[in-house]
Amino acid sequence: MALLVFGVNHKTATLAERESFALTPGQLEQALLSIQKTVSVSELVILSTCNRSEWIIVTTEPQSSVIKQWLHEHQGIPAKLIEKVSYEYWGEAAIRHLMEVASGLDSMVLGEPQILGQIKEAYFKAEQQGTVGIQLSRIFQRVFAVAKQVRTDTGINASPVSIAYAAVSLAKHIFSQLEGVGVLLVGAGETIELVARHLKEQKIGQIWVANRTLERAEHLAQLFSGQAITLNQIPEILSRVEIVVSSTASPLPLLGKGMVEAALRRRKHRPIFMIDLAVPRDIEAEVAELEEIYLYTLDDLQASVAANQQQREQEAIAARTLVDAAVINFTRQLSALSAVSILRTYRQKTEKIREQELQKAMSALQRGMPAEEVLARMSRAIVNKMMHHPSVELREAAAQQREDWLAWSHRLLGLTAEQEEMPPNLIQLLPSQSSTLPHSDSSTDSSQDQSSFL
Repeated sequence: MALLVFGVNHKTATLAERESFALTPGQLEQALLSIQKTVSVSELVILSTCNRSEWIIVTTEPQSSVIKQWLHEHQGIPAKLIEKVSYEYWGEAAIRHLMEVASGLDSMVLGEPQILGQIKEAYFKAEQQGTVGIQLSRIFQRVFAVAKQVRTDTGINASPVSIAYAAVSLAKHIFSQLEGVGVLLVGAGETIELVARHLKEQKIGQIWVANRTLERAEHLAQLFSGQAITLNQIPEILSRVEIVVSSTASPLPLLGKGMVEAALRRRKHRPIFMIDLAVPRDIEAEVAELEEIYLYTLDDLQASVAANQQQREQEAIAARTLVDAAVINFTRQLSALSAVSILRTYRQKTEKIREQELQKAMSALQRGMPAEEVLARMSRAIVNKMMHHPSVELREAAAQQREDWLAWSHRLLGLTAEQEEMPPNLIQLLPSQSSTLPHSDSSTDSSQDQSSFL
């Protein structure tokens, strides 16, 4: 099995390009089941956020063609675009990438905490759909633990530089003050809630929360003494606010140019500040053409988050050090797991030898043979059988002058030089037989082991 992370993010693709890869909650559930039907995919988690779409896969085939084909056939994305904006990580690099993403080290806003919750939600959805097995479970539990350690042991998220905070900071630049300003929030997810919290700190005026599900809008509105409305009521409220922040999972724009133009006329062309945090976008791009509209998207916000970046960059050095250590430790543990089946088989073999010799000893005792003689025979028989195969292999290694194998045998068998009957360098005293003995192929490609993640 091999671990693959395939995806696009804000570093490799523009907002418009990322929209092609984004999946709504309904599409995501279908995608999990659709992709896992592929023969080579055994486990799958899909992460789809505003800034990234990633497919985390355990696959029997060391290639990403299955995802590229699915994106082309089901999402209608041109093959050239997929090749242009996508990235892929395998094995240890994939584990490192997941840890960095969960820790906020790969976010548009360095150290932003929201991504960890989004990854957990993606993981739980995959669990519910039955696309998570023991291998992804093991990996994600470690990823979550490392992300928690990074946030606990470093100050990477101490400075308030989230997308939500950047949005409110940008609003403060547009308006001389936010006190008493009317705000329309479209959506009721975590991002909108964070925006609402930051706005409330600025003593904002009336807040309206519009959402497809009115119940969810009412819940969020109550937290901030706001008013909940349906999406159909947006045109009515739009003319009464100075700020609009939208972040939904709608596949189509919710605020069109015509709707905004009508609101401006009712406002007598007083300007509106609009921030679209959704992918795909909630506000038509053409809205930006209106003179009285200040429209900003996720990509525009990247320039607004530089204030605390230097401090976070310093903390990021410590965070990456923690991730580096975690990657090394975890990959060693995964490598060690490959020995489990060998040890299990070897234990079964030795147990079989013990059982056979025990039965022989019991029979001998029943025939009246002295117990001391029976025990001596049994112990010698067990030792001889346990020693047989290692003895054959060690002699062959010595004959082939494989000093590396002999050195490893010391460690494997728990021997020290003082315990040997012959000096460890005796092999150097033997005549060279390399021309007549068969030579073991020691050049096996270590990268061919596709059965593990490493």
